[in-house]
Amino acid sequence: QPTPKANQPFLPQTVDPKDDFVSPAPVPAASVPQPTPKANPLDNKQPFIPQPIDLEDGFYLDDLSEENAKPTQEIEPKGYQENLQTDINRSLIEPTTNENKNTEETIEPNKEVKPMKKEKDGIAITKLSNVVKNISSDSKKNTQKIVEERKWKVGSKKTRTQRIMEKTPLEGQTGGAGGVSTWDAFVRAEQNWRKVRDSKPFEYDLDGDKEIQMGIPPPFPFVVTDGAKGNTQAWKKLLEQQTNASEIQKQCFTSLDYDVVVCGGTLGVFVGLALQLKGHRVCVVEGGKLQGREQEWNISMDEMMELVELGVLTEGDLDEAIKTEFPVCRSGFKNKEAPTTGSYSENGIGFEVDTPNVLNLGVAPKILIENVKNRFVENGGVIEESAPIKGIMVSDGLGAAVDLGDSADPITTRLVLDCMGNASPISRQQRYGQTPDGVCCVVGSCAGGFDKETNVKGDIIYTNSEMQSKGEEGMLQYFWEAFPVNIGRNGNEPGTSDIKTTYMFTYLDADEKRPDLLTLMEDYWDLLPIYQPSIKDPEKDLDVKRVLFAFFPTYRDSPLQPQWSRILAVGDASGIQSPLSFGGFGALTRHLDRISGAVSEALKDDLLDKSNLGEINPYTPNLSAAWMFQKAMSVRMGQKVDPKFINRLLATNFQIMDEMGIDTIKPFLQDVIRVDGLAGSLARSFKADPLFMPAIVGHVGIPTLVEWLGHVGMMSLYTVLHGVAAPVISPIVNNMEDRKERFLWRRRMEAWKFGSGGDYVLPRDKGDDK
Repeated sequence: QPTPKANQPFLPQTVDPKDDFVSPAPVPAASVPQPTPKANPLDNKQPFIPQPIDLEDGFYLDDLSEENAKPTQEIEPKGYQENLQTDINRSLIEPTTNENKNTEETIEPNKEVKPMKKEKDGIAITKLSNVVKNISSDSKKNTQKIVEERKWKVGSKKTRTQRIMEKTPLEGQTGGAGGVSTWDAFVRAEQNWRKVRDSKPFEYDLDGDKEIQMGIPPPFPFVVTDGAKGNTQAWKKLLEQQTNASEIQKQCFTSLDYDVVVCGGTLGVFVGLALQLKGHRVCVVEGGKLQGREQEWNISMDEMMELVELGVLTEGDLDEAIKTEFPVCRSGFKNKEAPTTGSYSENGIGFEVDTPNVLNLGVAPKILIENVKNRFVENGGVIEESAPIKGIMVSDGLGAAVDLGDSADPITTRLVLDCMGNASPISRQQRYGQTPDGVCCVVGSCAGGFDKETNVKGDIIYTNSEMQSKGEEGMLQYFWEAFPVNIGRNGNEPGTSDIKTTYMFTYLDADEKRPDLLTLMEDYWDLLPIYQPSIKDPEKDLDVKRVLFAFFPTYRDSPLQPQWSRILAVGDASGIQSPLSFGGFGALTRHLDRISGAVSEALKDDLLDKSNLGEINPYTPNLSAAWMFQKAMSVRMGQKVDPKFINRLLATNFQIMDEMGIDTIKPFLQDVIRVDGLAGSLARSFKADPLFMPAIVGHVGIPTLVEWLGHVGMMSLYTVLHGVAAPVISPIVNNMEDRKERFLWRRRMEAWKFGSGGDYVLPRDKGDDK
């Protein structure tokens, strides 16, 4: 690699809007004409050039032969000085096209470095991930290089995880988190996790006048508001439709193709149907085939009934889709796998409790989504399948257009709903420069071979070990979750199925030293026999249907406020899910009625600018307060903690909540935090274990505790506003003539309701408090 000249800033290649590649291009080769570099204002130093975080790109490493595998490899990137950040995995990848996505991305290898050879005889080995770390360099020296070998074992044998995954069935692969269960998909997820850990936060103003700010190039322009950029056909169609529209069409807002385009169909079709039933013209766009996966979703009956009340599902749909029902789920926190009685302070091991009617249903997504999809089409909805989205053009005055590529006609709409999950390209562009505030890493499997007689209840959250010390990779507390599969409804067929879904998950930050997914996956196989004693050797005893793996990044500034007019993030794309949960279907059911009603009102009153749409995703103090719990259930890098700390904390709190009754523990298990249950459980926990309080404060830190107390205070205020103020002002708001003021006040009252947990119907109010 040539030595970069002094004062020469990084010069990214011109971005072609038609190019699928979403990451910044490498520095142009010498043969490509280059603009004259300007003087670098940073004292003869090159600025830090970050890579954007792409959580779903198609990265995977070549298999490396034992002969050619090296423990380290020195690569000198071009054009970078001062705080180098690059990922040389690009030199080890094959060109690959992402699958099961709403955005089609072709990943090109760095041709400056030759890929290592594959093993010709087909004997695969595990992956070697060489990563160039971010380091500081002296201005007098050239770029410094530190290449760290990740802990992917190098040898002639496949790992246990790879052997198991290559034997699992390939049918039933779908989009969305957990939809793809192949070894290649696992390696792609591994590399995406590596990229997240290697990333560093930086400041970039998306509304700024300059594209390159302090040497930082702009993000890939998935959303475009400049008519001179993006798909010209999309802009042309928007302009022609509005110019040629009649006065009646303009007054009725029917000049564009649709009122709403929902991007992402797996869960978006539920949103689409809810809006279609309210009289709007809706199109759902899905990058692949719109279908549910084979593995069951676990949810509660009251959450499913919310969809029935909205008309999205019928009770017949429920009867057809529910394949598993069991009476209770266990929550338990123990330092070792052993029977317990009494409290943690009495037995020194832990505490466990069974709770009825929480995540006790297993529904078949394939059946559920097919029924909703058919009802959506029957009601006039349109579905575009196998239609990867290339970008979105937005004009405040004209509307929005969804670019489906040169071979497809753009779709115009008044509003775009982003239902593409936490790896949405829209939210990635908006969060450019941000790193996750927390992460939940999940591994697991759906498999047969478990004991049938004991496969009759689930685990929501369970521990049976102290924290795991991973050396330089920090300390982790492993949690378990398990659900029986296909055992029938209402307990009529218990003991008939040996199939069970088991997860092992942990909460952590995105520090660069955190362990790989493969480390967690191998720990899962090692620890599963302790958790499920009927299994001695997972590789021999289990008939693995699917291997499950994912990481869920979470952000404190959630839910995400709109960056652009006419675009609203919904569900996991907005971060509306609790940082304690995996998001997905449960978060959707709770908010679907609220969101569909608010979106419908915004469409009717033409309140589609970003300030008004932002009222649909308001600040909710109970969601923000949940951050303290994630903080308490994880350990910072370098933090010295008693390995029993988390089990002691959770065992004490869950015992208190159990003693307080079903109205306290059930909402918490369904990711709803209410001030009445929170205040009572905290007061009793302090009384039960007062000497433990200083350790808790030291663990989470004073700043986090102060911030959390502020959110709890707002929860109290929202509770009063919802219970006292809202009933008084609601009739006044409904009679307001000013449509915008009426819209804003209704959104405020919804924020009070949901931000205080007032939307949750307590078991005692439903007569279900036994």
